[in-house]
Amino acid sequence: MSKRATDTEQFLLDLMIQPDIENAWSKLKDRMAGYGFDRVLYAATRFRTDHTTGDLRDAFILTNYPKEFTDPYLEGGLFRDAPMVRWAMQNVGTLSWGEIARDASEGRLPPEVMRVVEFNRKHGIVAGYGISFPRHSVRAGHGIGLGSTTMTQAEADAIWASSGNEIELICHVTHLTFLSLPYGLHGRNLTNRQREVLELIADGKTVQDIAVLLKKSPATIEKHLRLARKELNVETTAQAILKISIQNQFFMYDP
Repeated sequence: MSKRATDTEQFLLDLMIQPDIENAWSKLKDRMAGYGFDRVLYAATRFRTDHTTGDLRDAFILTNYPKEFTDPYLEGGLFRDAPMVRWAMQNVGTLSWGEIARDASEGRLPPEVMRVVEFNRKHGIVAGYGISFPRHSVRAGHGIGLGSTTMTQAEADAIWASSGNEIELICHVTHLTFLSLPYGLHGRNLTNRQREVLELIADGKTVQDIAVLLKKSPATIEKHLRLARKELNVETTAQAILKISIQNQFFMYDP
């Protein structure tokens, strides 16, 4: 007789068979709220540079923060100076936001970072933890911030002391699950025909080959490629193929 799965094991099993990002994200949010972390922000990019996080439009972001927070923080660019983001750009592992609070109180944070700290305080985000996930590309960056509007940092630290390993395990597995599922980037969604043409190019077909296969003119195929490049904000078809491949949008299985 097989051993009955623990609650965490069952959660992870259920998580890994989710068919899409939305379901996996919903499960993660609910699980983290159960630990007291009611504000979650997950971000991943494969297009960072040595000194910046890269174009926000090339990042994959999930969050349940309200619009009054995300508009200035994300669209307004405050995140670039966020202490957690700066730390995650250079480190892998876990960071208690208590360390950020100590640096702030002891005057070790520059003005632009303090501006973000004050912004967080204004929105009641003063307690939490951050995780920076392992990466194998110099252009990759993946992390999650677990914030709380109901706990003090001391209470968050106590939760982490008792359940931190479990929380980290759940977040790591969720991160890997996200990376395996198809997703779009800030509304950059291709039509089925545009994706099909890019798939055929990635498969080694020429424009002439594709025109014959799809019974369209070469000019029509070129138009689909041009519109796909425009939608993805890239200059070349090779760049378009890279972005769509990273998003797991090629040759998608539809059960």
